[in-house]
Amino acid sequence: MSGSRGLTVPGMANAHSHAFHRALRGRTQQGTGSFWTWREQMYDLAARVTPDLYFDLARAVYAEMLAGGITAVGEFHYLHHQPDGTPYEDPNEMGRAVLAAADDVGIRIRLLDTCYLTAAIGQPAEGVQRRFSDGSADAWAERVAAFDDDRVGAAIHSVRAVPADQMGIVAAWAADRPLHVHLSEQPAENDACRAAYGVTPTALLADAGVLGPRTTLVHATHVTDDDVRTIGDAGCFVCLCPTTERDLADGLGRGADLRAAGTRISLGSDSHAVVDLFEEMRGVEMHDRLRTGVRGHWTARALLDCATTHGHASLGLDPAGAGAVAIDPVSPRTAGAGADEHATVFAATAADVAEVVVDGRVLFDGDHARVGHHLEAAIEKVWQ
Repeated sequence: MSGSRGLTVPGMANAHSHAFHRALRGRTQQGTGSFWTWREQMYDLAARVTPDLYFDLARAVYAEMLAGGITAVGEFHYLHHQPDGTPYEDPNEMGRAVLAAADDVGIRIRLLDTCYLTAAIGQPAEGVQRRFSDGSADAWAERVAAFDDDRVGAAIHSVRAVPADQMGIVAAWAADRPLHVHLSEQPAENDACRAAYGVTPTALLADAGVLGPRTTLVHATHVTDDDVRTIGDAGCFVCLCPTTERDLADGLGRGADLRAAGTRISLGSDSHAVVDLFEEMRGVEMHDRLRTGVRGHWTARALLDCATTHGHASLGLDPAGAGAVAIDPVSPRTAGAGADEHATVFAATAADVAEVVVDGRVLFDGDHARVGHHLEAAIEKVWQ
């Protein structure tokens, strides 16, 4: 819709973020490789991050999100302990740093504290993965309960990182909170799950009692037709992250198929190769076009719902608190594209956001350069 400063849309929700991954942009895109070689570079970064560095970096990343019209974030948080796996004096120090960073810039947050126990199915955590692991789901639940913060939700990292007999403990702890899970991001994950358990990751999660209306499945790139029906019947959300799924050569998602089965779709920027939910919205439609050879699976309104209504709901947040985002209607991208949601979804980018207001407070005033300078300083500290 149009507003006094141009196009205006509700504040968007980034339902899947790994804030520290932002320091990888421009580095992991060099050379060749796969998701698995990218992961080794990510582990190198993970070993460097301290609570103070994490606060500075997350604060800059969340400011970047606000500058792109994102007023809520789901932080899929698994960087828990010291590099050798020893807990900090406050075992939730890293998570508290992330929450404080969100508070500092004014973005709403759901800290999705992540259970991560094994390097792969049947293999203990090793190397930097020891930072991620609490040793057992019971120990994870004890640590997370100590937060005493309603903004904390839960996550199961993946079927490769949490044994099937531990998943129910996480799901039970999250009975009244959002529960997020990486699902079928890579074919190798599916193959390993079938070899170990005889079923797909979706079926394994269903058998463990993980699926339900509070559950968000992230990626769901390589799901079968039976999986699609199971996800829809359970009333789950699926969070698609098209820019990351392209960047990591994961594959093309099945957004239209999942929606047709009754699944609500939310969006995330995941590894932050790009932080731009306008691009994520377009990516959902473009991936379905590439996958099927047919255009027009999604209307602009349906894609905007993914970025707003469904995104907030997948984080357990009230969309009424999302605020408003004003978009420049005469930027080189939006000029001549019209004054409705079609111009917003199919023409605008994060760089076109002119102002973000939540509860009467201006959280972003259009100064994109200032946000960039803060990001540069925070990322430089990490790599030093």
